[in-house]
Amino acid sequence: MARSMKLACVVLVMCMVVVIAPMAESDISCADVIKEFSSCLTYLEAPDNNASPSTQCCGGVKKLLDAATTTADRQAACKCLKSAAGSISKLNTNNAAALPGKCGVSIPYKISTSTNCYNIKF
Repeated sequence: MARSMKLACVVLVMCMVVVIAPMAESDISCADVIKEFSSCLTYLEAPDNNASPSTQCCGGVKKLLDAATTTADRQAACKCLKSAAGSISKLNTNNAAALPGKCGVSIPYKISTSTNCYNIKF
């Protein structure tokens, strides 16, 4: 019984590390990313590649970029953007990739469902 209790404690600690470690690495949450990019949805779904993002959209992009100050923050934001892009059924991939440039900011990756956020060096 003591052995099974010890094993249960080890498993519990390992689970806590897996759950808590990612939170400790980044101050950016997917909720933050979604909040800042929610006003970009119209632009991201626009069938016209010459569409322009709204002022609110670009404000959110810039705010998120300013908040992502560490590599962990930037990778977390990248992962959330990748996931969010995958959930937009009418995503215009050209508009998604062009969004940072159209908002006057530079990020070292494309907003895309195929971006590998782990290989990005900041």
